[in-house]
Amino acid sequence: MLTVVEGFSKFSKEDKIDWIAKNCTSNADETKRLLKKYWNENPRTQRIHDEFIENTLSNYYLPFAVAPNFKINEKLYAIPMAIEESSVVAAASKAAKFWLNRGGFKTTVLGTEKVGQVHFMFDGNKTALRQFFDEVKPLLFETTSPITQSMTKRGGGIQDIVLIDKTQLLSDYYQLHCTFETVDAMGANFINSCLEQISKTFEAKARLKPNLLEHGENLTIVMSILSNYVPNCIVRAEVSCKVEELNDDELKASLFAEKMIQAVNIAKVEPYRAVTHNKGIMNGIDAVILATGNDFRAVEAGIHAYASKNGVYSSLTHAEIKDGVFKFWMEIPLALGTVGGLTSLHPLVKLALEILQQPTAKELMQIVAVAGLAQNFAALRSLVTTGIQKGHMKMHLLNMLSQMGANEQEKNELVVHFKDKTVNNANVRAALQKLQAK
Repeated sequence: MLTVVEGFSKFSKEDKIDWIAKNCTSNADETKRLLKKYWNENPRTQRIHDEFIENTLSNYYLPFAVAPNFKINEKLYAIPMAIEESSVVAAASKAAKFWLNRGGFKTTVLGTEKVGQVHFMFDGNKTALRQFFDEVKPLLFETTSPITQSMTKRGGGIQDIVLIDKTQLLSDYYQLHCTFETVDAMGANFINSCLEQISKTFEAKARLKPNLLEHGENLTIVMSILSNYVPNCIVRAEVSCKVEELNDDELKASLFAEKMIQAVNIAKVEPYRAVTHNKGIMNGIDAVILATGNDFRAVEAGIHAYASKNGVYSSLTHAEIKDGVFKFWMEIPLALGTVGGLTSLHPLVKLALEILQQPTAKELMQIVAVAGLAQNFAALRSLVTTGIQKGHMKMHLLNMLSQMGANEQEKNELVVHFKDKTVNNANVRAALQKLQAK
């Protein structure tokens, strides 16, 4: 039975592994062997990995791949992706190739504004609070200048601080809504440092303000924290071509275009479909976010909130035919960085950014958005033609064969065997058993 352990974080890594192996697994020796097997052979590299998080035991590997042939604003890219799901990289590559000779992808950054908030409670006079804020606002900028000095030199900093009354939603609740430009940094630490200084100055000056708290009123700072919802940090990605250029082996071009539009429109009105529709977009986005050392949880939260901005969860992509031209596009919020964090620490993150030709944060926003749009196009293309399982199960075939214990020769023969046959668990197992029986 597992018991409480004291001071686990202070154990050496060897002692942590011994404790886990002994107390949490059925075969301690095998557990220790497995965890050490995935250590990096370079001690310095392993030490870097160990310091990313607390209580590190080993490394958890994901495949690191590239999807080539992406033409974005007339420039070619091979896009790094880190993901475990079968068919994602293949689908992205297929979409990239499809659009390569149809004009490629066009992207535009529509805004780069980040957000942070100081949340506080105040039960006094609203007019007095407003007057106090107007007076203290210049000081809020002034007292954060030691924090913002370096960012300002790079073209960033605090853009504005606004007092917002939220008492109609929650009694006595107000916020200082702060907007930021963080240039090539994602900016979380910068934003949070600014917010904490703003809150300290705001609260300290409020205690000294006549007529604000002198009759027993309370002003209490609850918390100061950035927001991962960034509806003004937006990038647009799109593809377009004449309808007749949408030639597909399975459907006439006109029918293919119409079905694509219908599929998008269904995801606009049906949340059950929209969630899976947008999840497919995130397959592409998250894979690039992971490969480039950015925070995919923050991106996921912000994008899904944006998908609900009109009060109903809906499709992130749009499609139309206008004047004989098919257009497929998406606008999404993306708060990314190409400096700071893992970008200067993780060797594969450094490599990913090098493969992407050392993009700025704005350029990375565009690349990531394209990966998401390409993934969605590939998924919808499969859905409205052959169905999603045909391609997905083909990609999953090698995983299935590995799980069944097939050797390399058997895998090679069965990949050829299933080239024009239905892939499912029963069929694969039967074919493998028949091959082994020979």
